Amino acid sequence: MAEPSTRDDAKPAAPSGRPQLKVWAARVRASSDAPANMRRVILEIPGAEQFSYEPGQAMVVMVPLADGTVGRRDYTIRALDRAAGTIAIDILKHGETPGPAWAIAAKPGDTIEIKGPRGKTVFSPRADWHLLTGDETCIPAIAHILETMPAGTKAHVFIEVDTPADEIKLETRAELSLVWLHRNGAPAGPGNLMSDAVAEFELPAGRGQAYIIGETSNVRRQRQDLVARGLSREQILSEGYWRPGRIGGHDHVDD
Repeated sequence: MAEPSTRDDAKPAAPSGRPQLKVWAARVRASSDAPANMRRVILEIPGAEQFSYEPGQAMVVMVPLADGTVGRRDYTIRALDRAAGTIAIDILKHGETPGPAWAIAAKPGDTIEIKGPRGKTVFSPRADWHLLTGDETCIPAIAHILETMPAGTKAHVFIEVDTPADEIKLETRAELSLVWLHRNGAPAGPGNLMSDAVAEFELPAGRGQAYIIGETSNVRRQRQDLVARGLSREQILSEGYWRPGRIGGHDHVDD
């Protein structure tokens, strides 16, 4: 079996201006269930001592598809272990889709190409307070950002899940205000649950920074509400992680 290696993506930049991402030939170290209905895959990467990322960023995983090709899937970096030479990614187990299927079937020694890191929804230390919102697909990103926040950071977090049984413990040194929102059997997707909660949230004094992720239309609704209430567009980092009917891909929400 060939040793893992890394190379620069030789393809030219896409017409959209998408930046070239570093390409890594990764090897599965382990795969196991994790809290919040996730499957955690531990990947060995070459040169982990030089690997650099910011919590909230993701890797593009080239997951195998049923037709023998591969598809791009973005998964947040859950942890980095430089000593072990590994990164961890958590994948929500939902439906018969390629990402969860790959994660569940992954065995030690399997190889897969990953690219990155990528993403701009990362912690901004200049803010006086921070608002983070998302659904269950966003728990890995929110959890990792919270874990790495400096002590005393003021963090206000809203997370949408199905029922109270889906809540998990979040570790942080921040001064955390956490609200779990429950759909109680309603399907995940476009709705007013999160946008209503954010609309009722009283913006604290000082400069704020919002990190709004989740289903695209819900993210857009929250962003527009916060802009209307006085936050500048630069104070709102937002990304649509998914949309009903689409498998794979993220949406840049900056309108």
